[in-house]
Amino acid sequence: MLLIPAIDLKDGKCVRLRQGRMEDDTVFSDNPVEVAGRWVAAGARRIHLVDLDGAFAGKPKNADIIHQIVAAYPDVPVQIGGGIRDEETVIAYLEAGVQYVIIGTKAVNDPHFVRDLALAYPGHIIVGLDAKDGKVAVNGWSKLSRHDVIDMAKKFESYGVEAIIYTDISRDGMMNGVNVEATAKLAAAINIPVIASGGITNMDDVKALAAASEDGIMGAITGRAIYEGTLDFAEAEKLAQSFPKGHYELS
Repeated sequence: MLLIPAIDLKDGKCVRLRQGRMEDDTVFSDNPVEVAGRWVAAGARRIHLVDLDGAFAGKPKNADIIHQIVAAYPDVPVQIGGGIRDEETVIAYLEAGVQYVIIGTKAVNDPHFVRDLALAYPGHIIVGLDAKDGKVAVNGWSKLSRHDVIDMAKKFESYGVEAIIYTDISRDGMMNGVNVEATAKLAAAINIPVIASGGITNMDDVKALAAASEDGIMGAITGRAIYEGTLDFAEAEKLAQSFPKGHYELS
């Protein structure tokens, strides 16, 4: 299984939010490039970046820092989300060396946009589905839609996206455990990989997700836990690597 450290960017700094609230943030570092280096040194095989300002503005706001991280660690694949609402932004990130581009709110509001991207840039498009009680949330989690998360995931699978990142927004940043049941249910319903996000607190959560990896859970994103020290990333990464890859090759 792939354990992916998250670096959330706000005002050029590495932060974490609680349940997506911009006003409820904790600053962990003024140097996100250095933070990325810490996780690479600890064995990270992929890095998850989020442009929080971009997510709320609807366009990139921390692109310079993102480019710096990609340039500093060219051998580690980077996936980026937040504020990606047009093809020009996708092209700019891919040309800068970003491996995977994550489409969130735009995917739900304009599914055909994702279909066109998946056709134009096969292997590089991931859809981020944030949900609560099985329903998809949009606009920085400020609005709960009527869309069923499994139905949406199946639609994007048919479009040819690389993977689905599933976030249980009721648990993200709250340090109260990951929703393994909901994640495994989604993974079992589709044939493309699912990356879990939200609520990972300790090694027990990593073990629980890894045990469900055969259902199609390819990896898990971890944030607050590795910054606050309830999860030792290097130790957790070794555990994740010990589990079989299942159907998916990790890159």
